[in-house]
Amino acid sequence: MRALLIVNPHATSTTPVRRDVIARALASELDLEVAQTRYRAHAADMARTAAHDGFDLILTLGGDGTVNEVVNGLLRAHPPGADNQPGAAERPALAALPGGSANVFTRALGMPADPVDATGRILASLLAHRERAIGLGFADGRYFTSNAGLGIDAEVVRAVEGQRADGQAASAARYVWTATRHFFTVTNRRQPSLTLSRDGCPEVGGLYCGIVSNTAPWTYVGSRAVNPSPQAAFEAGLDLFALRSLGTLRTLNALRQMLNAADRPPGGRHVLSLHDQFAFTVRAARPIAFQVDGEYVGEREDVSFRAVPQALRVIT
Repeated sequence: MRALLIVNPHATSTTPVRRDVIARALASELDLEVAQTRYRAHAADMARTAAHDGFDLILTLGGDGTVNEVVNGLLRAHPPGADNQPGAAERPALAALPGGSANVFTRALGMPADPVDATGRILASLLAHRERAIGLGFADGRYFTSNAGLGIDAEVVRAVEGQRADGQAASAARYVWTATRHFFTVTNRRQPSLTLSRDGCPEVGGLYCGIVSNTAPWTYVGSRAVNPSPQAAFEAGLDLFALRSLGTLRTLNALRQMLNAADRPPGGRHVLSLHDQFAFTVRAARPIAFQVDGEYVGEREDVSFRAVPQALRVIT
């Protein structure tokens, strides 16, 4: 099997020693090439080229951003549903190894937290021909595996990315501190800007933020799952969680419910939850921060979301 391992050398928990151990283990069973990313979107370029060059398997060693780039490279090489284009069965399969801080995608697939252990799991799955086809989300020309967001979560992602550019390491504590500071001093909590539109349904306005999930949980604080849409799944459509209020007590109550190990989304009159949606649009009255799989992608005033079922083969 011809395989390409794409490594993000700057990912939070990726080290040269781990990379070399993993590469040697994979090379013992695969016709393996190893490449390191050097700039933003480099992983997408390499994955797209590998798909055109006939690779059977793409592996990633990095965080959720690296996975997102590779997925977009694979899907752009062979867009789903395009005439005369191969489906998921003919694209290279994806095997993701945890190398970032949150590793939401690999955790959602049930992979071991240690990348060396995950490598052993991948090799065993390849031997047993164990794989699954998963659905993806699509928004503003970009595919996402786990989630996308408009509002305060994207503002926090933007701020942490700036801190990382200044040499500060990403951590659960840094995200919590940045989110708290933004909530009280930066985010506009007086004027809601978002409106939800769906075919055949009345518009819903007065929304402050929206989290779109393709799987659960949304993210982690350390080992603790944060679950605004606990029913979200790779095999279903998209879930939406939105808030009609950013009042301190109401927001803390919603956060408390997200942190509880429940199978229902947070409740209350200030909460909007939708499950298994194929398509919808979120419009903003003013430019608002937008993130995809934990990567800040700019400000938007209009984003259309769509579920793409069984778009990708993954080794688990």
